[in-house]
Order: sequence, then structure tokens, then C-alpha cells
Amino acid sequence: MAKEIFDVIQELRTDRKPFAIATVVETVGSVSAKTSSKAVIDQEGRVVAGWVGGGCAESTTCSQAQECMETGETAVIDIDLDDEILGAGMPCGGSMRVYVEPVLPKPVLWIMGHGRVAECLCLMGDLLGLSVVVNDPMVDRENYPNASRLITDDPEYEQLQPATGDFVVIATQHKGDHESLQRALSSQADYIALIASRKSSRLVLDYLREGGVSEQELGRVMAPSGLDLGARTPEEIALCVMSEIVLTRRGGSGMRMRDKLQQRPEHTIVKSVGG
Repeated sequence: MAKEIFDVIQELRTDRKPFAIATVVETVGSVSAKTSSKAVIDQEGRVVAGWVGGGCAESTTCSQAQECMETGETAVIDIDLDDEILGAGMPCGGSMRVYVEPVLPKPVLWIMGHGRVAECLCLMGDLLGLSVVVNDPMVDRENYPNASRLITDDPEYEQLQPATGDFVVIATQHKGDHESLQRALSSQADYIALIASRKSSRLVLDYLREGGVSEQELGRVMAPSGLDLGARTPEEIALCVMSEIVLTRRGGSGMRMRDKLQQRPEHTIVKSVGG
């Protein structure tokens, strides 16, 4: 059973599919599951490995698992198996407590290109909990030790396959800008950035526009990319881009925290008219 659960978890991780692990942490009275019993529950709310009890106990756990996958938060649920109305509907004479932990795939940071900015992006992305993929024939493990995957044989960027929730940064130094951007725009990536000067960015976007890419699609490209932090060095440029990625991912305001805390709601002055 343990091997089956491990194998299923590995398969789900490889396929980048969300799942939840439910563990029975306490039982009281007559219950079919044992303490430490585990089950793996997929995104559709199905038990795909393991067991935490049958019937309504399973359905209650699966329902909570789906909620945990949506919120990204863990939960502890108490299932009363002795109350057909208020509990899970299984008069077994006992109860159980189940800990449910969602396991969500890491968002992927796809870096197209090489150089110092790309190296810093790789390091920062890993520090921020992203799975980093670097695609360029010049990359190596020595300069990109934090990358989850290096791609060195993909001149047409066919392996650039970002999913919803992923981030793409084009840092190809004008050697593959058009091809990689077109590939990225065909995906559901949450963020697509082009690291280039204002002039170069305009030329790239004009080229894609002339090639038939719609204005709506071009609007997805952050070019030039990053927040305005006054960056000059490659390290600072990488920080600007990563800051924009965090802003996109977490939904912040981009304001200074001091200014945000000092903000006060505007007061509307109502004048009375009449005598």
C-alpha cells in the first residue's frame, strides 16, 4: 500500500497535477479506518490510492480535499460516524479526525536565453519557490545550479510549454525573441516578459503585429518588463522582473508599504442647502 501511494504521488507530481493527502490522525470507537491510514485524492475528488474509510466517510474527506486544493490551505475535519443526520450518515458508533493537506504543483519560471540577468532570475526564482526551466544552447549546470531543468537542444522553442500559473521571461538578447514570444503567446502563461530596451521591445512587437498577432495578444507581453526601481546592473534588472512576477502572482499594489499604511480614505464633504 505504501509503495502504491508513493508511486501515485510521484506520477501526479511529474504530471504537475494537484492532489491532496488525507491522513487519519485520531479514531474513537468503532471505525473501519485505522490511525495513520492515508489516501491520495485527485483534483476531481476521487481516491486514487490508499484508504481512509468507506461510504460517506470517504465522500466527506474527498469533498474537503477539493476545497483544500482550491484554497491551498490544510484542514482538519472531524467526522461523526454515529450520527446519520448531523454526521457522515454511517451509524458505526465512532468518529474520526482527518488531516487533509493539499499538494499543488509549483509554478514554473521559464527563462529563454542566457547571461547574467538570466542567471540571477534563475537564482531568485528558486528562492521564491518556483520551478525554474532555462532554455538556451549556452546554459550549463555550473552557471544555473538552481534550475530544475536545462534545455540546450531546442532552437525552435518547441519545449516551451507553459501552463496556467506559469511565468515566461524572454532574455534571448535578440536571438530568438520573435520565435520564443510567439510560442509563449500560444500558451496560457500568467506572465510573459521581454527583457529588452524600449526601442528593441517596440521593434519586436511591431514585427509580431505585422505577422498577424492581435493587439489583445500583444497586450499580454510586458515589454519593457519589470517594475521601475531605477535598476542599472543585471542583478537589479533581474530583481525588477522578479518583483513584477511576485506582483502578478500575489496581486499586490506595487506601492511602498509606508505609503500604503499612511493612506486614508477620501472624505466626502456634504454641504447642506436651504434655510
